[in-house]
Amino acid sequence: MMDIPFSLAGRTALIAGASSGFGARFSELFAAAGARVVLGARRTDRTAELAEKINSAGGEALAVPLDVTDEASIIAAYDAAEEKFGTVDSIVANAGVSVAGRSTDVPADRLQTLLDTNFKGVYLVAREGAKRLIAAGSREKENGRIVIIGSITSRLTGEGDSAYAASKAGVTHLSRNLAREWVRQGVNVNTIHPGYIPTEIQGDWYQTPGGEAQIAGFHRRRLQDIESLDPMMLYFSSDASRMVTGSDIIVDDGQSL
Repeated sequence: MMDIPFSLAGRTALIAGASSGFGARFSELFAAAGARVVLGARRTDRTAELAEKINSAGGEALAVPLDVTDEASIIAAYDAAEEKFGTVDSIVANAGVSVAGRSTDVPADRLQTLLDTNFKGVYLVAREGAKRLIAAGSREKENGRIVIIGSITSRLTGEGDSAYAASKAGVTHLSRNLAREWVRQGVNVNTIHPGYIPTEIQGDWYQTPGGEAQIAGFHRRRLQDIESLDPMMLYFSSDASRMVTGSDIIVDDGQSL
């Protein structure tokens, strides 16, 4: 059973990258908090299954195809959300990919895919949501909430993830600039930087000698639980954060200290 410190009752949330990992967790969390949830991802078989699970439990969920690198796909996802639930007022820009390898070895086409997903995709999802919120009167309602998922790698240096880390640093600065741009439009934009959390994207890395050594190097000698993001995600997406915008906060169990 999920602990729900902040209610999202009456809100409609769109979660990009909802087919696995963070996005799947946030989808169930937001539904448990009372939000109508729109699950966006390219793997529609997975989001359809998750939406059915939420609906069967008494929630309200809709699975929509969403490719964050394609503006037409984003517009179509918002259109479907509005037709079913009305204006989306809580937006989670979560979709992302990683390109492992030293910078001297990463092919240019894989680098472009990473930038298109991790930076351009965040920009387009946030922008389309803000356009619709502003048109629906967010300036007066002060109800717009956009949460961008960053990473502690945006503040660290290392080997094997330079492009990923730089893309997350880029969306952090993007988030603050969007917050400034929309500060008088009732649309709040904030960023959460998770630490290292085991999800599908890492595969079995943490069961390898290299992964075990990485965990041993953390101050608390453990991986972060995905549930540790729940309170901050709900806060930034709820009415409680009406006066919080342009913030970026680290939630990483002290890994980056």
